[in-house]
Amino acid sequence: MDKVALITAGGSGMGAAAARRLAADGYRVGILSSSGKGEVLAAELGGVGVTGSNQNADDVARVVDAVMAQWGRVDVLVNSAGHGPRKPLLELTDADWQGGMDVYFLSAIRPIRLVTPIMQAQKSGAIINISTAWAFEPSAMFPTSAVARASLAAFTKIYADTYAPDNIRINNVLPGWIDSLPATEERRQSVPMGRYGRAEEIAATVAFLASDGAGYITGQNLRVDGGITRSV
Repeated sequence: MDKVALITAGGSGMGAAAARRLAADGYRVGILSSSGKGEVLAAELGGVGVTGSNQNADDVARVVDAVMAQWGRVDVLVNSAGHGPRKPLLELTDADWQGGMDVYFLSAIRPIRLVTPIMQAQKSGAIINISTAWAFEPSAMFPTSAVARASLAAFTKIYADTYAPDNIRINNVLPGWIDSLPATEERRQSVPMGRYGRAEEIAATVAFLASDGAGYITGQNLRVDGGITRSV
């Protein structure tokens, strides 16, 4: 029986890298992407692609329905995200904050809401949210991301407790500076390992958390940041 992974915001960057890695590991893949690149990648990987946004509940429902019509199950959900508003803290408007919550928080909640009953019926499932290293050491560079993803961490803990009896696991991956972002020397030098991470390294972490080898890991926030965060 084929295992099935659904990746949102999977047309480029870390989401696309995760889709490629999971396909290489033998998963059937469904990809949601607003750019159209997800459809192209899904076709390349022998999967199902839908062009739409994880900020739109109807688009999320379309990709879940397409995956279920094709394979009848969802074993892994990977939530990736785009970029939200960035401004000096008090220049962010109400609409900016709401936009940030949409991009970074609700974009994960919408597909989780739809796949959970599927995973409950299967009595198995793994959810991996690609978050940020700055969720716990907030930076003025990314105010809406830090605030919304701290909320996602709280949601993840509550979800893990609630659905562990159904054998559904949920974890967050916290990337630091990754090569899918524009590189600067200052940022590179701020990392103890002295380099940007590779999107493929994030994908490998996602693949591990999706695997049976991570079967006793849930409710966690795993930093993949070259040591840039300092908290114990």
